[in-house]
Amino acid sequence: MELTIHIGALVIAYMLDRLVGDPEWMPHPVVLFGKFIAWCDSRFNRGQHRFIKGMVVTIMAVVAVYCLFWCISAWLYGLNLLAGGAFDLLVVFYGLAGTTLIKEGKAVFEKLEEGVVSGRRQLSRIVGRDTEHLSTHEIKTATLETMAENLSDGVIAPLFWLGVAGIPGMMAYKMVNTLDSMIGYRNAKYEQFGKCAARLDDAANFIPARITAFLMGVCAMSVRSWHFVRRYGKAHTSPNAGYPEAALAGILDLRFGGNHIYFGQRVSKPVIGNNTREPEKNDLIKTIKINRTVEVVMLVLVVFGRLGFRLLAQ
Repeated sequence: MELTIHIGALVIAYMLDRLVGDPEWMPHPVVLFGKFIAWCDSRFNRGQHRFIKGMVVTIMAVVAVYCLFWCISAWLYGLNLLAGGAFDLLVVFYGLAGTTLIKEGKAVFEKLEEGVVSGRRQLSRIVGRDTEHLSTHEIKTATLETMAENLSDGVIAPLFWLGVAGIPGMMAYKMVNTLDSMIGYRNAKYEQFGKCAARLDDAANFIPARITAFLMGVCAMSVRSWHFVRRYGKAHTSPNAGYPEAALAGILDLRFGGNHIYFGQRVSKPVIGNNTREPEKNDLIKTIKINRTVEVVMLVLVVFGRLGFRLLAQ
């Protein structure tokens, strides 16, 4: 019965994410994660032994989140199955970011119709790179790259860790991902303090990134996508981001990658693909369809995976 409620909560939470995304008026646990990380950054990212300090902060934060959500879930299911199911629904709803990602991607293309300055400003909401001097072509390309990478980070990886370790695993992953997005940079300020967070994020996304790339090729029925993944998957400064980006570049026959500016420093990234044409609105529409299809397939895999595991355990 508990498994049935858990799976039902998962499906309903996904449907809610499809309908409304992340309403800005609702408090979000990731915001609390971010405030905690920012406090630790200001308090401990100074002086000597920054790597040790960052490692302790990272491990303690992830373990604390896992234990907290495990305790709350166990307590609520002990009280009442419906209370536990409601908690599952809420947490999974918070843990998925598919609709928000798509809304932000569409908003960039829409703002570009007003002018390149509006497009740069909108893009800055979803990327870490500096957008001040990007051309229209670069803005569109960056948007599609982000939609591919964040399909893995924002949907597939949370579902993967939900399937592996339940609600606590999903939220522990969200903490890992938030740590990486805030302190996992290779620059003077975070090279030492954020190194553990960056490496932990690499490990947590290793399998999900490759699942994402594979499913993108399957859902798009694109042989070229798999060729791109084999050829360019490792052609990225990240051990994971190149796989979904290569898959989408192959599907759309576009060129991704190249040099970008992060925090005022030029970062050279390998090029993925050869076709230098400017992305069109149809490329965005196709990307959205692929993302949505991959989400559904992954959801089905997680549901049947948990059912199969329960049957084998009996």
